[in-house]
Amino acid sequence: MATRLRKTRRLRGGRHMGWGQVAQHRASGHKGGLGVSGMMKHHYSSMLKYDPDHFGHDSTKPPHPNITKKWTSVRDLDDLFTKFGKEEGEKKIVDLKSAGYEKLLGGGKITNAYSVKVQQFTASAEEKLKAVGGEVLSDNG
Repeated sequence: MATRLRKTRRLRGGRHMGWGQVAQHRASGHKGGLGVSGMMKHHYSSMLKYDPDHFGHDSTKPPHPNITKKWTSVRDLDDLFTKFGKEEGEKKIVDLKSAGYEKLLGGGKITNAYSVKVQQFTASAEEKLKAVGGEVLSDNG
């Protein structure tokens, strides 16, 4: 359709573009209220059609799994020792629990022996620490 034949072109120069007198097609009164008003009243049929699950709640939800929120790998133990570690005699102790870490993963390589206090750890992390003469100290066994 040619632009010159459109309704918009025809209504240019008029004050209201086909919407009558003052403030029509502007405020919430012409929409049946602002936002989600009237969902149980005058917008009920459209609510049933377009959003039938608008009211109520989901009766069953799956239980939340125990998610490990903060973890680190054995490759980072050298950096973590400089931040949180301490030496007792010849032992280098890294307390990951007090640093806020929950789990020690076995990614990367390690060269120094550390005694690591942590809540959870993987088997590969324990193997790598024991291979260089370190140990994992855990409350969970």
